[in-house]
Formats: sequence, C-alpha cells, structure tokens
Amino acid sequence: MLQMDADVFEALVIDELDRLPDDMVDGLENVVFVVEDRPEDGSLDLFGLYEGWALTERDRYGVGELPDRIIVYRAPHLHACADEDELRDEVHTTLVHEIAHFYGIDDARLHELGWA
Repeated sequence: MLQMDADVFEALVIDELDRLPDDMVDGLENVVFVVEDRPEDGSLDLFGLYEGWALTERDRYGVGELPDRIIVYRAPHLHACADEDELRDEVHTTLVHEIAHFYGIDDARLHELGWA
C-alpha cells in the first residue's frame, strides 16, 4: 500500500485533471471535483463517484442548481497502488470514468471502452 498525505494526493489529482484533453473537460459545466478519504461505507473498492444528473438525463438545468460533484477517494487509490506511477494511472482512469458519467456514458459502455 502506498502512503501519501491528503494534500499531496489532492495536488496529484489536480495535476492529472490538468493533463486530461481539453475537449473532455471544456464541456464540464457546474461540476466540482472533491477529494475525500473514503466512501461513506468506509470501503476500499470504490475509487470515485459522480453525483449529479448526466447531460443525457437533464430536461431542465438552470441558474441556481447545486453543482454536480465528482469525488475521488484517496484511501482506496492508495490501497490499490504500489507506486506513484500506478497511482497516477488509476487516478487518471477514475477521472475519465466519472467525467464519462457526467456525459451520460454508463458503466457497460465504459467497460466496452476499457475505462471501467
């Protein structure tokens, strides 16, 4: 298991987010990225979570809506990764996976594409 404090992990997530293609992140509207230590149930098998309405499911979306959230969980990533290179790859995959949910791509399609 890799060791990394919360601030360093958050900086790594931001760095990986900055490395994503512009056309993937430019369409993100009213979305915040959050780093949390673990999911509410304390498990180590959930790396990220998208909370919100996918673009394909929005019939209305206007001013005053709370932002959607993409959560990246630190402890599961550190538990699963042996070194920083592996961690960066896993964080990258998690970000792509959760952003895909924002765009309405479900887990089945993500599996077909190799992102789940």
